[in-house]
Amino acid sequence: MRISLKLVIPNILFAAVAAAPGFCQGLPENLGQKVDVIIQEAYQSATEIFPCKLKAGGKPKILSWQTAEKCLNNAYERVDWAGISGRLREIKERGGIESVDFQSAIEASLTAHAVPFNGVFKVEEKDVLLPLSNSVLKFLPVDSLMGLPVTDKTGKKVGSFSGVYTFEKVGEFSGIMQRHSLFQYTDANGKMQSSSDRLLLDSFGVPWNDAAKQRGFRLPADRIDLRRAAGQREPINPKIPKKLS
Repeated sequence: MRISLKLVIPNILFAAVAAAPGFCQGLPENLGQKVDVIIQEAYQSATEIFPCKLKAGGKPKILSWQTAEKCLNNAYERVDWAGISGRLREIKERGGIESVDFQSAIEASLTAHAVPFNGVFKVEEKDVLLPLSNSVLKFLPVDSLMGLPVTDKTGKKVGSFSGVYTFEKVGEFSGIMQRHSLFQYTDANGKMQSSSDRLLLDSFGVPWNDAAKQRGFRLPADRIDLRRAAGQREPINPKIPKKLS
């Protein structure tokens, strides 16, 4: 079993970087703009089905994690990831850009265009909880929901939301590596607690009214493949002769 933790970046710092005018830092301005256009197109494809209507049930009343999961995963699958990857790969290779800088620019653009929860889900009921299910956490921007009160399935407030991490393990029957997004919270004693290494479904939630205006849907970069296809040659960048003085 292998566990990997995502870094929780301070809310103010991360938001400032993502919102800065030159968030594609490390790239020439024209290339940064091209990357951003492609990422915007990915979001346009994904968000065509938004907002998805969610209803609540149970006590405490919590929004349907099944409907939320279907909505978010459908949006994710609407993106032409192969096409997006190819276009980004072409920009990278033609520009001769370092992989680290280019990946950072992609991640920053993905974060900058994240959609707030009230643009993702349509909720008409009041005093309901947004489920902290694995699927909701999978698409959650790293700085979102920080500090919001977390309530468990019995209605007990267990602490305040303190970030997302991933849990990976090999499937018992499939033999395939599976990744689950989980969360941590700070309890009343100021100690960090884990939500556990299991499927969350509707085990925990945060107040919808507090979450609604926070960013809730960020496309991940896990299916953006910048590797060159087998047998593909390095791009040729002809040298331009210097002008004679």
